[in-house]
Amino acid sequence: MTQRMMAYRRENGRVGVRNHVVILPVDDISNAACEGIAHLISGTLALPHAYGRLQYGEDLDLHFRTMIGAGANPNVAAAIVIGIEPNWTKRIADGIAATGKPVESFSIEGYGDLETIRRAAWKAKELVQWATELQREPVELGELTASIKCGESDTTTGLGSCPTVSVAVDQILEAGGTVFFGETSELTGGEHLIAARMATPELREQFMAVYNDYVGEIASQGVDLLGSQPTQGNIAGGLTTIEEKALGNIQKTGSKPVIGVLKPAEAPQNGPGLYFMDSSSAAAECVTLMAAGGAVVHFFPTGQGNVIGNPIVPVVKVSANPKTVATMSEHIDVDVSGLLARTLTLPAAGEKLMEQLRRVVNGRLTAAETLGHREFVMTKLYRSA
Repeated sequence: MTQRMMAYRRENGRVGVRNHVVILPVDDISNAACEGIAHLISGTLALPHAYGRLQYGEDLDLHFRTMIGAGANPNVAAAIVIGIEPNWTKRIADGIAATGKPVESFSIEGYGDLETIRRAAWKAKELVQWATELQREPVELGELTASIKCGESDTTTGLGSCPTVSVAVDQILEAGGTVFFGETSELTGGEHLIAARMATPELREQFMAVYNDYVGEIASQGVDLLGSQPTQGNIAGGLTTIEEKALGNIQKTGSKPVIGVLKPAEAPQNGPGLYFMDSSSAAAECVTLMAAGGAVVHFFPTGQGNVIGNPIVPVVKVSANPKTVATMSEHIDVDVSGLLARTLTLPAAGEKLMEQLRRVVNGRLTAAETLGHREFVMTKLYRSA
């Protein structure tokens, strides 16, 4: 059994389990240049996305938080930021550089794609060679920041894989670590259970304001989640209402008090502990936001079989559905279907997941990583100006 964990300690003391050199586009029209650099320089990781032009207000703030958070994530050793114009490019690069890691920025205006690619590729080569000499060192469980989100849920999720994740969440928190959970709309019908776990009355009030604002926006479009609205996959798996889905979702959050309520992509400021992050229930969006908040590994319980991955954060898939484990085995990292067959106890299932966590921290690629799933999906709040 693997016990010792080896990971990368960054300049600001944070612990990362991967060692990426990212090529980060500020905006959608810089994607081609970023991908051109990544094509030339082995060992770099381009993160193309669809946004970054004519955003404003809180939507623009969220864009900057996500961009800066992605580059600042401890799984990133160094970053190159590419944008069409210099001001926003420098703003994001400076935000990442505050961590102490190497960052370079290039703007395309006045140079064009080809010259920008040439200049940035030389710097990318230098950063990759520098990053490959970084060494892993011993780390403790309590130094990790993890995130959790489930997808393609069914009855086995609430009965098996989510409770398994709950065991791991409590162990990380008891060791002094940090865990994010979210999926704001999919707490509907169980939001009072999360509110009751808020560490202070002020946090409880803050959480309920965030929750009510989110579901209020959905209701403003003439949609009522109560008594309805699970996905077709959820329904096929036996979940008939959002309330049933919420109760399974909450099963994975452990038993500890919630010490903070975060905006999407916001890094925690109150020290280690359990945090709620206001976030979409769409898998790729949610994992991207939590990576931007600083999570270095993600636990993903699935029933019917979700194939989500992330370019920055390893996504560990857990399933208790014997059919999914058999038919989609290439996507499942931890099989806990024995819980339903009663050949596996919940503590033993939790230890299987913790053992997989230790192996992933030490460098083992997850199923999503080996299959090339790199879903990096930004969250956008408003129409563009």
